[in-house]
Amino acid sequence: MAPGGIFLSELMGSTLLLLLGCGVVANVVLAGTKGNSGGFMLINLGWGMAVFAGVFVAFRSGAHLNPAVTVGLLASGADLGGPLSVLAYLLGQLSGAFLGAVLAWLVYRDHFNDAANEPGAMLAVFATGPEIRRASTNLVTELLGTFVLVFVVLSFGSTPSGLGPLGVALLVVGIGASLGGPTGYAINPARDLAPRIAHALLPIRNKGGSDWGYAWVPIVGPLLGGAAAGVLAAAVGLV
Repeated sequence: MAPGGIFLSELMGSTLLLLLGCGVVANVVLAGTKGNSGGFMLINLGWGMAVFAGVFVAFRSGAHLNPAVTVGLLASGADLGGPLSVLAYLLGQLSGAFLGAVLAWLVYRDHFNDAANEPGAMLAVFATGPEIRRASTNLVTELLGTFVLVFVVLSFGSTPSGLGPLGVALLVVGIGASLGGPTGYAINPARDLAPRIAHALLPIRNKGGSDWGYAWVPIVGPLLGGAAAGVLAAAVGLV
């Protein structure tokens, strides 16, 4: 697939992923919504269904939707078509994540303007944050969560599961339910970085800061986890 096609495919899939993913968080944490206080499991299910939809839309490019998946495939020795194609994957993922976050904000714009919202809740719609702030353990949490994601996704290609996008969606729900408690499980650098930029730029009333001091954790952790998963998958013959 040409780099232009890869970019558009990843852009569309990532836009849908973040529209639905940020949307479910907004529905749970913002004041006055139908889903207010729906709980962490509703967020997990919403993100799983967001992944399900995004993977379907981006199937032509392989539906990476995540720089950690792209890095994992590279680490496993997969041929992604050269540097321009890899760049197209990454730019499509970041651009789509930004656009999806902006669209979710448009849907919930009136709720963002509710004075009952705390700045932390509004940031949570866009980006992840730790319950206990300790960079070392936060990094390990993101690394391990992403390792599970990428390693299992790579194993799908070597087993006749037949689950396709549904399998990835269920995997994301499971990772969130099991490993998402400490950091909110970004497990995707584009999913966290691009919406965090959107939070910084959008005209949201009383939004507070974008917590840039933490922002490196959901970038570095997932990239390391994805790379480790790719290396191990190749070593044990999954790819």
